[in-house]
Amino acid sequence: MDGGSGLNIVYAETLDAMGIDRARIRPTGAPFHGIMPRKQAMLLGQINLPITFGGPSNYRTETLAFEVVGFHGTYHAILERPCYTKFMTIPNCTYLNPKMSGPGGVITIDTSF
Repeated sequence: MDGGSGLNIVYAETLDAMGIDRARIRPTGAPFHGIMPRKQAMLLGQINLPITFGGPSNYRTETLAFEVVGFHGTYHAILERPCYTKFMTIPNCTYLNPKMSGPGGVITIDTSF
């Protein structure tokens, strides 16, 4: 969970681990900056993935566009402002537990190690 960027990022190795075919990645040609200090990073492309928050009794699913990167990362994916906007989320960066509306009330996402 971050809030400073306009990109949702997923790592190619995460897609591989999920069994998602890389042929689904749409090519893009724009590099971006700020992920690796003083270096530009080239995207492998973009992919749309369904994302679900919540539990069996109260959940919400939306399709998000992710930029796919080919370098190794610490996380599986990084969700940024486009995710928060799509889910109408109120992020709390202090406690890392965003809240969003769901069909059965408020969905609170707790951290999990």
